[in-house]
Amino acid sequence: MKNVLLGKSGLKVSELSLGTMTFGRETDEKESNIILQKYLDAGGNFIDTANGYADGKSEEILGRALKGKREEVVLATKVFFRKGPGVNDYSSSRKHILKAVRDSLHRLQTDYIDLYQLHCWDLSTPIEETLETLDSLVNQGVVRYVGVSNYSGWQIMKSLWVSQGQGFTRMVSAQMEYSLVVRDIEMEVVPACQAEGVSIMAWGPLGGGFLSGKYQSGEFPKEGRLSIAKKEWEESWDRRATEKNFSILKVLEDLAKKHQKTIAQLALNWLLSKENVIPILGVRTIQQFEDNIGSVNWTLSPEDVKRLDEVSNPESRYPYRFIQWANSIVRA
Repeated sequence: MKNVLLGKSGLKVSELSLGTMTFGRETDEKESNIILQKYLDAGGNFIDTANGYADGKSEEILGRALKGKREEVVLATKVFFRKGPGVNDYSSSRKHILKAVRDSLHRLQTDYIDLYQLHCWDLSTPIEETLETLDSLVNQGVVRYVGVSNYSGWQIMKSLWVSQGQGFTRMVSAQMEYSLVVRDIEMEVVPACQAEGVSIMAWGPLGGGFLSGKYQSGEFPKEGRLSIAKKEWEESWDRRATEKNFSILKVLEDLAKKHQKTIAQLALNWLLSKENVIPILGVRTIQQFEDNIGSVNWTLSPEDVKRLDEVSNPESRYPYRFIQWANSIVRA
């Protein structure tokens, strides 16, 4: 597995990150440990979790599993979602972050976090307060780098602008939903991150399992995340079971035969072909991990990437459509 630089930093991380949202939830500790070790054996070093995953059990499992291996890995976690009944038991406020980081350090059994991420934009807390708090954690050595997750393009740019103006630690990554069936971030987030040198960590790279190849049109899934996802969730059957998405699957099936690879491996390799994008593997089982890790050490041809780009291309919207049109005619 190759290593890449994370954002505008000197931090080297593996091209695939291991997501641990399932640890302590769908995946018990024994199997979680096996998956983690297989990932490390494959050359991976970038592990992502959050204080809310499995109500903290994910961090606890990692804390026990990484004893004696802590310096081998780049460990990332997140803060924002509710962790108690109190009015200050969530958010990106100074009070909540300082308590949450202390609790995460305890569960992870470490004295520092490599990448501390804001799990969602906070509609209530001034971004200046949040970024100043993260900067103080970096200055204390408790956190090494900072990132965000589930931010819009303007929210990323405002955060970067405030950091630059105030001399705060600059974000190096944005963790966003990104896959062949969810390309919304290409409108604003991707251009913003490319322009500013921010790495994109792609969660949901298989569309909640839709791009695993096990689903058929007209058949509601009997297992997997899509079988239990609520309608309002990002990863739900209602969002995935569209005519366009099944057209994407058809192209993936054709390319899978051509390359002798699985559909999941192709979907992940398509993301690896994108500039400065690090897919996050969100596996539940050892078998899923062994399949997903087969996405590295080979490359789709430019023609194959173009074919997937075209079949999954999102509808152009205003003003992006107008900007493209206007620039095309003035250059003609």
